[in-house]
Amino acid sequence: MSIDPHSFKEIDPGKRILMGPGPSNVPPRVLQAMAAPCIGHLDPEFLTYMNEAQQLLRYCFQTRNPFTLPVSGTGSAGMETSLVNFVEPGDNVLVCVNGVFGLRMCDLTLRLGGNLIQVKAEWGRAIDPEAVRRAVKGRDLKLLAVVHAETSTGACTTLEDLADIAHEAGALFLVDMVTSFAGMDVAVDRTGIDIAFSGTQKCLSCPPGLSPVTFGSRAMEVLQNRKTKVPSWYLDMNMVGKYWGAHRKYHHTAAVNMIYALRESLRIVAEEGLEKRWERHFLNHRALVAGLEAMGLSMVVPERERLPMLNTVWIPEGADDAFTRRHLLQAYAIEIGAGLGDLAGRVWRVGLMGHTAQPRNVLLFLSALEATLRKQNIELRSGGMEAAAAVYEDAW
Repeated sequence: MSIDPHSFKEIDPGKRILMGPGPSNVPPRVLQAMAAPCIGHLDPEFLTYMNEAQQLLRYCFQTRNPFTLPVSGTGSAGMETSLVNFVEPGDNVLVCVNGVFGLRMCDLTLRLGGNLIQVKAEWGRAIDPEAVRRAVKGRDLKLLAVVHAETSTGACTTLEDLADIAHEAGALFLVDMVTSFAGMDVAVDRTGIDIAFSGTQKCLSCPPGLSPVTFGSRAMEVLQNRKTKVPSWYLDMNMVGKYWGAHRKYHHTAAVNMIYALRESLRIVAEEGLEKRWERHFLNHRALVAGLEAMGLSMVVPERERLPMLNTVWIPEGADDAFTRRHLLQAYAIEIGAGLGDLAGRVWRVGLMGHTAQPRNVLLFLSALEATLRKQNIELRSGGMEAAAAVYEDAW
């Protein structure tokens, strides 16, 4: 078999404004760090970068947990890590389900032989703590799991009551923080979260490929006293932890250049400051919603339950979902997300994560969306841009 290497062009996708559910735009500093020379994963210089990445992750998770590290793999690897290390056959596991990613945790629980208990909420709504309390009553529960920021719907579930319910039942509290991590206040230690995981490609604005996780002392005790071996060799944190701990015992080859990128993205977060970063995400969210509603469009999630970094809007009657997304990408280089699951074909998901959460992107998107919808003869009210700009002016 022969092949002409000159038939393959250099990779150049062009610039995009990534306003979908992830990945988000990556700052030049992070790409530059990623392009630094690759060195050995046991090189003393690299071990220093590992230590620094762990320090910065603890800062972002707002935790003192020694066991805090990036798993090799995307956020779904973090989800699998968080379940495969703690769920054994026959364990009672309660999973809160209000979207696609809650369903994914249900699937994993069943694959691991756990006894699944589901507490469901309408897609686009937060989980009701009282429903969880009723489901937990009288059960010997091993784990209570919830998606804090449901990327498929834009709904945010408050965690404090669920943490109390889990601990009163003697269970570990597991939180999917993939979309909310570094974009809003989720304090692992203060909230009482035993197990948390995230991804690099959302509010951290790092390329996809790593999944930060953190395990508290209660979780580590359970992990170290398992009755059976962790069924995944690659994701067995008893072994992976020895590489990221004091012994630096080889397990698998670390994603060296991705860890460079993660470290740099975390440095950017620390330079901005967590509080200022949360405020920035919320300000841009408020401006986006003001603009959309001024145009006559409606949000899916009630105001008090909305995520600031993932905004789900109902597709107006008569608008072509696929055409709108395609035209935004082709004409304006703006990517937004389609609906998933129960919301497929009914909503658009507009991300404002990390480096993407900037006023110029919000204002450009509102202008581009209005032009794209008017091209389809959709009736809109005028004033979207003005409404968004007014939010910024009031804040400044």
